[in-house]
Amino acid sequence: MSTETITETDTTTRLIPPWHVILLNDDDHSFEYVIAMLYAVFGFPPTKGFKHAEEVDATGRTILITTSREHAELKQEQCHAFGPDPLVPRCKGSMTCIIEPA
Repeated sequence: MSTETITETDTTTRLIPPWHVILLNDDDHSFEYVIAMLYAVFGFPPTKGFKHAEEVDATGRTILITTSREHAELKQEQCHAFGPDPLVPRCKGSMTCIIEPA
């Protein structure tokens, strides 16, 4: 009498769920600051940075990138560490970025 064991292997590929990094608008940062921050943190050229600055000013938010959660968290931290806008005297800190599932 022999005993057979049947083993099933899950061969499906699971994708990492995407996350958005979203910049929120405020009145304490200049377009120049947004453009400089996006260049420093994301490597966006000035024309792309300006487009995001216009969008965040007009709509209150702009999606900067869609990526893995870990990468989104890193970029969020880098935005928050960028510091205040030297062109706006009342500015006390960096702009706010949030992350959320895509």
